Amino acid sequence: MNLGMLSGPQDADLHGLLYGFVFRPGESGQEVDSAEALRCLHNPRSPDEFLWLHLNLAHAACERWMKVNLDLPESFFETLREGSRSTRIEHVEAALLAVVNDVVFNFGMVSSDVSTLWACARSRLLVSARLQPLHSVDKLRSSVKKGERFSSPIELPVHLLRDQGDLLTQIVREAGMNVDRIEDQMLSQRLADNRAELSAMRRVLVRLQRLLALEPGSLLRLLNRPPEWLRERDVQQLRAATEEFTLIISDLTSLGERIKLLQEEIAAKLNEQTNRTLFTLTMVTVLALPINIIAGFFGMNVGGVPLAGDPHGFWVLVALVASFTVLAGRWAFRKRGDY
Repeated sequence: MNLGMLSGPQDADLHGLLYGFVFRPGESGQEVDSAEALRCLHNPRSPDEFLWLHLNLAHAACERWMKVNLDLPESFFETLREGSRSTRIEHVEAALLAVVNDVVFNFGMVSSDVSTLWACARSRLLVSARLQPLHSVDKLRSSVKKGERFSSPIELPVHLLRDQGDLLTQIVREAGMNVDRIEDQMLSQRLADNRAELSAMRRVLVRLQRLLALEPGSLLRLLNRPPEWLRERDVQQLRAATEEFTLIISDLTSLGERIKLLQEEIAAKLNEQTNRTLFTLTMVTVLALPINIIAGFFGMNVGGVPLAGDPHGFWVLVALVASFTVLAGRWAFRKRGDY
């Protein structure tokens, strides 16, 4: 670490540091700037003291400041350059590397905004970085400022996963209420509108599931071979948080399947309505076919038209057309019964 950065007054925003907290045993987190954070890293007051630094990657000096002053693995900076990926927690070079996708969501809108948090945890330091403001991180910061106590750096990501799980639970609950409403209206005349709403909802849920679901492979490797500095209590809390998060993702998947089945049922009803309409048009065409054929024959401007001199010729033709129409109607309805 560069000790030269400790000299002189420091402004936290000069290095892209949004906020930092130092945690000591039995105490709530105390907010610090970048200079005080580096002093705590070099000269901790307690062996159990640790730091949480949250940085803004949109700041030009942020990544350079982290490389110079913080002992972070190169894999962390490579992950930053990769951009947004699926949510995962990995054990890399004696550190925990986490990629967490967060979403600011409103089911009243078709679009959703997904942003990514990159985090790296060591025994005495947790560094998190983002490009855009995140809902779950703000909730975590509020919990820290309200005096909630944390005894290790891993408890902060665990709290973050739980906050994100609460957000997903709210999303699933609101989506479930909308699906219940659509089910109640399924037999109404607004099937097409309901189908469009379900399609938009399903697209968003699938996107959330793809981005927020934890990668099971990396998590399994972490829980089987945790870092040496990770306490057994931290491993248990991480396992419990991830299991709870997995259950919520499972509920999200089940809701997506429910929407899919509801879409298929609505599509079947729309197809049934279309078939009934086509059958009605077919029946009109079949019933009108005899009179059209006979009218075509008698409308020919040629000699030898039958019944031309018969005073009862009109009624004979009416009886003939009616007979053929009845026969055509019976044939059409019999064909419908076969299907």
